[in-house]
Amino acid sequence: MKWYLLAFEKYALFNGRSRRSEFWYFQLFHILATIVLLGIGGLITQMTGSPAGFLLIGLYILATIIPAFALVVRRLHDTGRSGWSFLIGLIPLIGSVVLIVFYCQDSKPGVNKWGANPKSVDGTAGSNTFIVDDVM
Repeated sequence: MKWYLLAFEKYALFNGRSRRSEFWYFQLFHILATIVLLGIGGLITQMTGSPAGFLLIGLYILATIIPAFALVVRRLHDTGRSGWSFLIGLIPLIGSVVLIVFYCQDSKPGVNKWGANPKSVDGTAGSNTFIVDDVM
């Protein structure tokens, strides 16, 4: 659950990097919350006879679209790709599969142009990641 809430702490942060665990736990809780809200919306619709019960799921989707998209961009940064790589998903069928492969890949070690490896930053990785400064 902490990974889900972390996405909201970094609400519209499109720079930086996010670990696989942050991405996949967010996806898990996002899907579970969507299923629960769809069930509640269905019950409300059944009881009232009005489709207004699904307003709840609409509000949830609106509230989570920016943090979810920011998390996708940070996850792509962590694999060494630009956030614009998300547009690959527009290619029917193949694009979604390619993105899932990208999301499953491990973090690029060390520092890349989007920041330090998040595994090294939170202390869960080994101490084999070094930052070397250019000294002239």
